[in-house]
Order: sequence, then structure tokens, then C-alpha cells
Amino acid sequence: MPLESVTQAALQSALDGLSLRQKSIANNIANVNTPGYQAKRVQFEEALGRSVAEGGGAVQATTARSLEPTRTDGSNVNLDTETLSNVDTVLRYQFATQAMNSELTAVRAAFRTS
Repeated sequence: MPLESVTQAALQSALDGLSLRQKSIANNIANVNTPGYQAKRVQFEEALGRSVAEGGGAVQATTARSLEPTRTDGSNVNLDTETLSNVDTVLRYQFATQAMNSELTAVRAAFRTS
């Protein structure tokens, strides 16, 4: 019988999705001057919300090509967009990590009292 709760599964899915998003952002930034490069966007929040509502919590993040307008060289990487997305992703990752630590602390405490 698995010990994983919906909360733990959702937090793990969020951490995995945010980690993938950080990698995509880094790759987008690394290719900011590559002609024809199309930025990637990682999505998982909507699927995660549905999964939690259904009592699951585990989802896989998906990566899709950005639909942002392209420059004359065919690239659509916008450094400002990537920088803001990175800041947002780092903050979300820190929040999810703190929530996971709190969840694990509660589980450890429950084991000690049983």
C-alpha cells in the first residue's frame, strides 16, 4: 500500500514540472541568438489542478513550442520573457520545496508518535 498522499504526489509533480521548466528556460536563453530557434514552454498546472480535483495528484509536464511572434531571423526567444519566467519559476520551486519539507516533517512526526 503506497504511503504517498495526493498532496505529496501533487508537490512532486509540481517540482518535476518546475524543474523541466527551468531547464527549458535555460535552453531558450542559451539559444536567444540562434536563427530559427523556437522557444519551448512547459505546461502542467492545468493538468495538475484537474488531477488533484479527481483525487490523484500525479501528472507529467508537457513541452510545446512557444507561439510568440518571431523576429526577422526566425527566432521567437524574448530575453525579457525568459528572465521573468525564470524568476517566477524559481519562486514557485522554492515554495513547493518548502511545502514538501513541511509535508515530510508531518509524516515523520506521525511515525514518531505511533
